[in-house]
Amino acid sequence: MPITRINHFEAKPGAEQSLYEFLQSVIATIENCSGCLGCQLLRSVDNPAIIVIVEQWVDVGAHQRAASAIPPEQLKAAFEFFAKPPSGSYYTDEN
Repeated sequence: MPITRINHFEAKPGAEQSLYEFLQSVIATIENCSGCLGCQLLRSVDNPAIIVIVEQWVDVGAHQRAASAIPPEQLKAAFEFFAKPPSGSYYTDEN
């Protein structure tokens, strides 16, 4: 069953552009993972510190298998930009 994963990020004050650029740099990696149906990076109009990535996957397992596609050292370096830990949830239009 196809799923949508919505990931929420909040940048520290002064790190809004750095976080956005980091997330922008990983979009191609995500899109090239097996089972990815699409990926979109969005920034809040009202608050540039709030950023989301909306991903479509063939199933939850495909997303979970892709979690290691971004090198750990690259992820670790990005943590300096976060105001709080990222969060995310899975969604579907199936009942």
